Amino acid sequence: MVPVDCAGQTVADVGTDHGFVPISLVRTGKAARAIAMDIGEGPLAHAREHIHQAGLAAQIELRLSDGLERLSPGEVDGVVITGMGGELMLQILKKGGTVRESVKWWVLSPQSELGAFRHGLEELGLGICRETMLREDGKYYTVMLARPGKMKYESEAEYRYGKLLIEEKSSVLAEYLAKQEKQIRGILDHLTEKVGEAAALRKKELEKEQKEIQYVYDSMQGYHTDAEPAGSAWSGV
Repeated sequence: MVPVDCAGQTVADVGTDHGFVPISLVRTGKAARAIAMDIGEGPLAHAREHIHQAGLAAQIELRLSDGLERLSPGEVDGVVITGMGGELMLQILKKGGTVRESVKWWVLSPQSELGAFRHGLEELGLGICRETMLREDGKYYTVMLARPGKMKYESEAEYRYGKLLIEEKSSVLAEYLAKQEKQIRGILDHLTEKVGEAAALRKKELEKEQKEIQYVYDSMQGYHTDAEPAGSAWSGV
């Protein structure tokens, strides 16, 4: 997911854990130098061991850092942040304002709150230029390449599920949508036995999400119109 023109650049990996990302970037020539950063001494110790085993200690520097705190403006070309919740990642980006303004590109993989995360990028002046969705061991991961620039999506569904993923008709996204819709139907079936204001509110929320999923799925199949559908029958994938 890193840019094709990043060879020869310096990359920071925030929350490096075992150091596998910077090792891969340097070993494959996608980066000339890397800074492996983590808030914990333990993960850095593991990363140090793996970096020495790979023979890359001269090219990968280790730093104890809370987010972007130990980076200086202009020190790196790109930053990788993965394996964290979307809210935490946004906090890191917001706190690192002076550094953020000098970074050319970001590889970001939030594990939650994706809709709010995309909104947050827009507010910070970052635009998603590439996006992919992967499935591994039954879990779904979204990886984004963002650069400084404007971003404005037309619908909340595009923020929630990814405008670029919808446009490219991602087969993994279609699979994810089918799984989500199935779960919603199961919950709605259970709620038919429930009474009260809380159950009615939850049912309304789920039905709204169900229509949004249908809207996105129809868009990917070429049925999209300017108006969201009133609730066409779900066809699955």
